[in-house]
Amino acid sequence: MPPGTDVEELRALARSLAREAGALVREGRPARVEVAATKSSAVDPVTAMDRASEELLRTRLAAERPDDAILGEEGDDVPGTSGLTWVLDPIDGTVNYLYGVSSYAVSVAVVAGPPDPERWTALAGCVHSVVDGRTWTAARGGGAERDGRALRVSAPPSLAQSLVGTGFGYAAERRARQAEVLAEVLPRVRDIRRLGAAAIDLCLVAEGALDLYYERGINAWDVAAGGLVAAEAGAWVGGLRGRGPSSTMTVAGAVPVVAELVALLEDAGADGREGVTRS
Repeated sequence: MPPGTDVEELRALARSLAREAGALVREGRPARVEVAATKSSAVDPVTAMDRASEELLRTRLAAERPDDAILGEEGDDVPGTSGLTWVLDPIDGTVNYLYGVSSYAVSVAVVAGPPDPERWTALAGCVHSVVDGRTWTAARGGGAERDGRALRVSAPPSLAQSLVGTGFGYAAERRARQAEVLAEVLPRVRDIRRLGAAAIDLCLVAEGALDLYYERGINAWDVAAGGLVAAEAGAWVGGLRGRGPSSTMTVAGAVPVVAELVALLEDAGADGREGVTRS
């Protein structure tokens, strides 16, 4: 972390940016949302509001933090000289936004080091739920909050009594494999929830509304703010086989139950590798 970095100041800025972009998304949503482009597949959409929200965030950051780098979902990376990078998801849950399903958010985080979840140090972040206004924030070493209320992850007594959040990719082959993994997980847990916005899922783990979360294929901007919120609320946030959170797999939840989920996912080859045999 660069000398003189004030993580609470960064948290306040992340909150302000996410709420402003959230207001733009909420107030500017037309009665019928049109797809402007697609990304990984024909069912992975980008809307005009994705681009407008990110442009607002980039413009504000250029004015407030001109020396910082920017990594955003919809635009080109912006280099910086400060050692800090802002990681932006202008609408996390674009398909929900497209269909009018209420689970979508603006996610804003700032990290030190390489813009890679396995190597960076997340310093501050905010996830703002656009429809209902819930706002989760975190600062490194400063805890996690939702609308000013301190958060603490729940600790279910077992995997079998855990409510688990997950998500699915947009490529047909990836989805088919994820369905196979889900068939392994579902009989072993209380139930599964698929809400469609990874950043919100991670924040729900932080406040105990979900016990555990796992997903393959999420990107840096999906996990940057929500992952810090979960971690600062006491959750373990990582990957499989000793790796950190990444697009290969991200898992979050309370110790020790999260270790049971990690073991189950490893055995199922949920990260694309062959399962392992445990004695």
